[in-house]
Amino acid sequence: MARTRAPKPPRSELKNISYEIFIGLLSIMSIVNIALEWLVKDQELQGILFVMNGLFSIIFLIDFTYRICTAPSAAGYFFRGFGWADLLASLPFAELKILRLFRVLRVLRLMRELGPRTIFHRVISDRANSALMTLLLMGVIVMQYGSLMILKVEEYAEGANIVNASDALWYTIVTISTVGYGDQYPVTNTGRMIGTIIIIVGVGIFGTFTGYLANLFLGPGKGEPAPAAQDADADADGTVSVTAEATSPEKTEAKHRHKRKKGLVDGSREGIAQAASSGVAAGGVSGAVKSGATAEPADGASPGDVAVESASSVDTARLEQLLEESESRIVEIRRMLADAR
Repeated sequence: MARTRAPKPPRSELKNISYEIFIGLLSIMSIVNIALEWLVKDQELQGILFVMNGLFSIIFLIDFTYRICTAPSAAGYFFRGFGWADLLASLPFAELKILRLFRVLRVLRLMRELGPRTIFHRVISDRANSALMTLLLMGVIVMQYGSLMILKVEEYAEGANIVNASDALWYTIVTISTVGYGDQYPVTNTGRMIGTIIIIVGVGIFGTFTGYLANLFLGPGKGEPAPAAQDADADADGTVSVTAEATSPEKTEAKHRHKRKKGLVDGSREGIAQAASSGVAAGGVSGAVKSGATAEPADGASPGDVAVESASSVDTARLEQLLEESESRIVEIRRMLADAR
């Protein structure tokens, strides 16, 4: 049966609400990192900020590509929608990072147009994407600030093995992913408390991520086209239910044929067989009686007496032959009913 594709939604400057919030918060984090780079004097801590800013640049470059490809007008987005600022802000240059403010302003403008109540309802209704964006944001936050905190606490501790940016980032990533190689570990009580928080958050992040992937790959797809009309389904009481779309003459005729066929098959099969056998036998007997009734009435006998006498004198062999024919026809009728099922 032919299926119709669902019409594609019109392109809009506003993307998924959860995605817009995610990009807006990442933009704020990247702007905060600019201030942290000025405040933090430790070279190893600055190394962590440098790595995170590189990660933000990759995410923002992907976001720019996504927006220009899905914008109602690519030129309108690039020139009037500050797409040029998004592109420049995606580059890993400290002088251009301040342009990420345009991303924050765009998100605030779009959110103000929708209103808080609409935003809340959309976030709640789209729980899968909201959970995904939330865990990605939590992963980025824990990776940055967990690495900064663990390195700040462990860097100069006695017997420490987390002494540089690479060690801190490696320890945080391994801990978040719940792998736990054990090659890097905190030696101070404060560091162990920080590590405990990272472990708890990491279990929640990866547990949610696993559930999201299971729903994505095993659940029903949202983009599957809905059928224009479904096949007629027989109910338990013998009625036929069809979709409202099946209104064409061909589908209506098919529905009537299905009803007639269903009425034949689901009818009293035994009654049909018995009626057929009774009809065959009765026809045979009546034929025999009729043939016997052709005899001329005797003198003084009424026509009714002649009919009774003729019927009583029917040949027994003829009746047995008619009975065999009726039985063979019953077998044939039962076979036809079995094929109709």
